[in-house]
Amino acid sequence: MAKQVRSWSDSVLGIAGAAADVSIGAAKALLVRPEQRATLARAGSVLRSMREAAGLSLKEVGEAINLKDPTLLELVEGGKVALPFEVILRLASVLGRNDPISFVMRFTRSYNPDTWQTLERLGIGRLAVQAGREREFANIYRASDAARRLDDEEFTAVLAFVRAAFDLALTFHDKPAPPAPRRKK
Repeated sequence: MAKQVRSWSDSVLGIAGAAADVSIGAAKALLVRPEQRATLARAGSVLRSMREAAGLSLKEVGEAINLKDPTLLELVEGGKVALPFEVILRLASVLGRNDPISFVMRFTRSYNPDTWQTLERLGIGRLAVQAGREREFANIYRASDAARRLDDEEFTAVLAFVRAAFDLALTFHDKPAPPAPRRKK
C-alpha cells in the first residue's frame, strides 16, 4: 500500500513539474526583449499574409501541422511570441510548399537567431541563403508566361540581356555614388 501511495505521489509531482516547465517556457516566450518586438511583429505579419494567401484559418493551419493549440499561431501573428524551430519546419510543409528553404530561412533568422547563428557557423546557413537566392531568380522566370513561350534563340537573346543587366546592376551597387555638383552662388 505504501508503495502504491508513493507511486501516485511521484506521478502527481511529475505532472506538476511538467506543468511548471511548460508554464515557465510560455512565460519566457512572452517576455520578448524590446529590440525583438519589431522583428516579431514583421515576421508575424508575414506569416498571417502567407496563411491568408493560402486561404487557411488559424485552426486549419494548426490542424495541418498537428498543433494542439492554435493559440500559439495567434500569438505569433500578433508579434507576441517567437516560433520554435520545430514549428517553423512544420509550417514550411504547409505554407512554404513552393519554396520551403526560403520559408525556413526567413523565419529561423527572425525567431531563432541562435539556431541561425549555429547554422551559419556550420556553413549551412550560407548554403541555404544561396539556394534561396537561386530560387528567387528561377521564380522570376516561372512567373512570366511570355518567357516560357520564347523559342531557344529568343531565350538565348533575352538571357544575354538579363546577364548584362545583372552585371551592370552589380557594378552600380559596388561603386559609391558620385558627389553631387556644387552650385555656384
